[in-house]
Amino acid sequence: MTTNLQPISSSNYLYDRDYCLWLEETAKLLRDRKLESLDFEHLIEEIEDMGKEKRRELKNRLIVLLMHLLKYQYQPEKRFASWVNTIWEQYYQIESLLEDSPSLKPYYLEIFSDCYSKAVRAASTETKLSANAFPTDAPFLPEDVINPDFIVVLVSQEEV
Repeated sequence: MTTNLQPISSSNYLYDRDYCLWLEETAKLLRDRKLESLDFEHLIEEIEDMGKEKRRELKNRLIVLLMHLLKYQYQPEKRFASWVNTIWEQYYQIESLLEDSPSLKPYYLEIFSDCYSKAVRAASTETKLSANAFPTDAPFLPEDVINPDFIVVLVSQEEV
């Protein structure tokens, strides 16, 4: 790839004009150790945003996982294979996030209760059950939700 590398500064606005090109050129500048040409302001912002994005992803996946666990547990007569597939997919994605970034584990524990509350609202909407049909506190421990043995036992309660 040939690019006409020029200093990436706030004054030339490459970041705003062509984000992908800005990323490519920033990576090349870093590889070449041309620190004087880096757009540090946007680089720092992007690195901070990467961490925020991982946290958002963890939170969103946990809400979906908890919602499907609730639906599975509280509507046994309507269990679908797709619910089990979603449970496993979200489990695997959360597992991957926590393996790649073990420092997210305390955040996972911190957000668990809030995610459960959101999952109750979502499950209530989807199942048409009252939110009061679900326990106020999660019927699953945070450690259980990220334990594959727990998931296996839960989703094998009845054949789908």
